[in-house]
Order: sequence, then structure tokens, then C-alpha cells
Amino acid sequence: MRKAFIPFLTAIAAITTASSVAAADRTLTIYTYESFTSEWGPAAKVAEAFEKTCDCKVDYVSVADGVELLTRLKLEGAASKADIVLGLDTNLVSEAKATGFFAPHGLDLSAVKVPGGFTDDTFVPYDYGHFAVIYDTETMKEPPKSLKELVEGDPAQKIVIEDPRTSTPGLGLLLWVKSVYGDQAGSAWAQLKDRVLTVTPGWSEAYGLFTKGEAPMVLSYTTSPAYHMVTENTERYQAAAFSEGHYIQIEVAGMTKNAKDPALAKAFLSFVTGPEFQSIIPTTNWMMPVAATKEPLPEAFGKLVNPEKTYLMSSDGVAANRKAWIDEWLAAMSKN
Repeated sequence: MRKAFIPFLTAIAAITTASSVAAADRTLTIYTYESFTSEWGPAAKVAEAFEKTCDCKVDYVSVADGVELLTRLKLEGAASKADIVLGLDTNLVSEAKATGFFAPHGLDLSAVKVPGGFTDDTFVPYDYGHFAVIYDTETMKEPPKSLKELVEGDPAQKIVIEDPRTSTPGLGLLLWVKSVYGDQAGSAWAQLKDRVLTVTPGWSEAYGLFTKGEAPMVLSYTTSPAYHMVTENTERYQAAAFSEGHYIQIEVAGMTKNAKDPALAKAFLSFVTGPEFQSIIPTTNWMMPVAATKEPLPEAFGKLVNPEKTYLMSSDGVAANRKAWIDEWLAAMSKN
């Protein structure tokens, strides 16, 4: 999910790009997460590109992370101003659809390709990435080579993780641990907690602490090192390849039933799988595109960890068990 990799990660609550006086009558309100709307995130470029096609204005409303998007929608209910929600992931699709807030998109998504495949009549994938432990090669010479090594490793070598109650990366790690450890996940968390420096509400805070040197490891994505290679010309930060495999995140967008201009909302959903949007994502959100881009990916993307095994639970399974698994995590993390 992502991501603007600068020290201060300035999140903006709304970005508006003026086009014409007439466009003021057509405004598309997009709810998303803060790193998408940060100063260096994709939001401004996406708005500029889409506004050229629609004679409209794009407004963003951002919250800390993806799970909070769903929480906010539930709180707002029918009063929500959202036309588009961008930043949920496949783990939350069933729960999001159960709210009744979203409308089918009616689009042909045959050109969309993600590992393991994903099709849905309501949500449109727009990028993906595998979760990974990113480590600082200057302070950690021997990174964990498996989830087991992470859990059982030296407690002095800390990691920053995100909260599964508010963050899609945090939820992804929760599901990754559950996928590997099953019924023993609670015991794994109880052991891992000694290595956890802190739990942050969202990805931005976690990655910021990591790059400031507060911990040698952070839960992020296999794509994260590409940012440092492309923009900072350094290979200092790398992803640890885990022998058990890696859990994948597929991020999605959907249109609400209350969208002020359903045709405009549907046009945006079609736009997100087109080459203009897909070309913006890799070097602003630092995730993998799901469809063709206008130009090849930067060379750095060819140097990234390519997981041999991908984990992805069914959205229905996550919806049925998310509360119980979070309770298990809370109980384990609170033990002395």
C-alpha cells in the first residue's frame, strides 16, 4: 500500500486540481489512504490525468490506512460523500460488499493480471505487492530467511509492524502468520512480540521509523527497495526472501451506490486499469501494475525478491474470522 518514501510523508486531506468553471459541476470524491495522497504519492498525477478525460474535478478524502477506509464508510453509512473508495484490498472485499454500499462496476477486466488471479463484479484491482520484511543492510548483516526465523530470532533485533485493526499491511501480516502457523499463530505472536519495537496505526508511520534508524526491520513490501534504488540510487534497504513464501496484497477500488454521478465513477474505475493510471503506480505508489503500462518498468524492479509461493486467503474466510484472529493477536501481544 504504497507508498511515499520521504522522511516527512506529508499527508494531505484533500487534493483538488482545477480544470474549468464548467467542471465544478462534476466532482468525483475519492476516499483513499494517506500515503496515496501524500506529497509524493500518486494522487496528484492521477487527478491531473483523469481530469483531462472527464471535464471534471477530483477531490480526495484520506484516512490513515486501508482498514480505516472501511471503518469510516460503516460510520458514515448512507451519508457518506464517497463516490469511489480506493485502497481496500482483497482481504476486505467480502466485508465491504456486505455493507451494501457498493455498486457493481459492469466492466470487462480480462486484461487485468494478478498472481493467483482475481475477479469480482464490484471491485477493480489496481495494483499488487507481496508483503515482506525490509531490512537495513548497514545494521543487519544476517536477515531472517523465513517467518520461523523472524519469530524465533534475536529479540534485540527489532521490527516495526502495523496494527491489523487499522492497517491493511498489519492485517496482511496477521494473515501471513495465520497461513503459516495455523492453530499455533497465537504462540508465534507471543514469541514474536519481543522483537516488535512498536505497532503503528498505518504503513507511513512504520516505514518512517525504519528509515530514521529506529529499528533494523519493518513490515512492508517486496517492492519497497525499488524506491530506494530508483530515487536514492542505493541498495541499502532490501527485502528478506522467506522460504515459506509471502502473502500478497491486491489493492482494489469500487464505486458506491450513492455516487453523485455513476457514469463518472464508472469511467474512473475503467481508467484505473488503463495504461495512464498503471504507468503512474510503480514509481509513486511503489507497487506492481495489474495491466499494461506505457513504458517498461524501471530496471530496479527486475532486482526485487520474486516469491516462489504466494499466500492469499479467501475474502469470505477473512470476513468470517478477522475479529477472532485479531483478538488472538491482541491476547498474545499483551502477555507479559
